[in-house]
Amino acid sequence: MAQTVIGVIGGSGLYAMEELRDVEQVRLQTPFGEPSDAYVVGYLGDVKMVFLPRHGRGHRLLPSEVPYRANIYGMKMLGVERIISVSAVGSMKEEIAPGDIVIPHQFFDRTSGKRAGTFFGNGICAHVQFADPVCLDMARIIADAARSAGANVHEGGTYICIEGPMFSTRAESRIFRSWGVDVIGMTNLPEARLAREAQLCYTTVALATDYDCWYEEHGDVSVEAVLEVVRKNVAMAQKIIATAAAQLVGERRCDCPKALRYAVMTDDSCIPAASRESLALLIGDA
Repeated sequence: MAQTVIGVIGGSGLYAMEELRDVEQVRLQTPFGEPSDAYVVGYLGDVKMVFLPRHGRGHRLLPSEVPYRANIYGMKMLGVERIISVSAVGSMKEEIAPGDIVIPHQFFDRTSGKRAGTFFGNGICAHVQFADPVCLDMARIIADAARSAGANVHEGGTYICIEGPMFSTRAESRIFRSWGVDVIGMTNLPEARLAREAQLCYTTVALATDYDCWYEEHGDVSVEAVLEVVRKNVAMAQKIIATAAAQLVGERRCDCPKALRYAVMTDDSCIPAASRESLALLIGDA
């Protein structure tokens, strides 16, 4: 049986996995350009892991500048089957306090269309099911791991993804709250969509850092406040990953590996050679 490889995409504050051993840095060139940074490949216990800082080391990339397609395609090139996405978020509900961990099950897209959200196009048309955008099998394991690590966990709920890089206006924040969303962030779309197209399992570990700006009694969100909570939560996030990793090895029994089955609409004879070559890693077994 092939070795399980778990990918970790680190968001604000999580720029390294210090407990990895036998570490190797791997730089890749993908059909979609260069990823955010070099991948760090190593072992956490007996589990092979691939770590990538989403914004690059030193946090150089805005949410809209992150090369999402290259990042996910590179994970696929390195044999990753499951991705744990660690992301700082704002809380849209009073019961989700700064420092809490949220494992969202749904996403709502409020980005502005600047981000390339699919691997397809250029002569290949595919429509992939995305009703349940995270791998629920994986989400359950990670939520249990977070509880075991001592976190205050909220399992389920909706992550609304905005364009950024500015935080919301007070009016926007109040409207988003009225829609019933749970947390707000800037990066998990199109990341989750691309992971599904790549037939990878994907789950978010959302680190609540603030109450956005809707909760006026709590004070408005600031970078300083966010980073202070992030610093405290990074160690918790790494503990959650270490606890979950051992439970994520082995054969995947979810539907994620079958995401492209029947999704490609283009007649095989009509697919341009260049497009077929660039997506061979994805559509070769579709």
